[in-house]
Amino acid sequence: MSHLSNTLNSFWLWREVSSKLGVSNPAYKYWKSTPTLKLNNKYIFIQKNTLPKKHEYVEDILTDLSGYLPIKFASDRLHVNEHIFSYEKMKLYKEFEYKFVEDVKFVNIKKFFREFGIKANKNAIVQLGRIKDLEFTPNSTFYNLKNDYGIIVYE
Repeated sequence: MSHLSNTLNSFWLWREVSSKLGVSNPAYKYWKSTPTLKLNNKYIFIQKNTLPKKHEYVEDILTDLSGYLPIKFASDRLHVNEHIFSYEKMKLYKEFEYKFVEDVKFVNIKKFFREFGIKANKNAIVQLGRIKDLEFTPNSTFYNLKNDYGIIVYE
């Protein structure tokens, strides 16, 4: 399985945490024992099971993001335009599962990789696109998708 699809397995979306707790946006900066992850200089995530004791109760009602990525981050990591996850008219749109959390759209990369048998190590570069636009190299693995699309994993 790909490291990419496991990126948020142990994190909560900060926007949802702050909304549920009713705390100000920069509050997490003062929680010294709560590690954070920032994706695309836009999305902040808080590591699970590290919230301050008085706020731990909120973890039971937060959205599990295991296997999901924000569509902007996913499109950057798959080297494809974000519109592939944004419009139902796109040929691969229905191949993905989506989830909205606090107006942020997430795509289930883990399920997609599992269904198509895609494997990529931590340092691999993954490219999704039309087969005619992909560059095949000797050290790459090609996965054929639907509608003339494919994925190449460069090890």
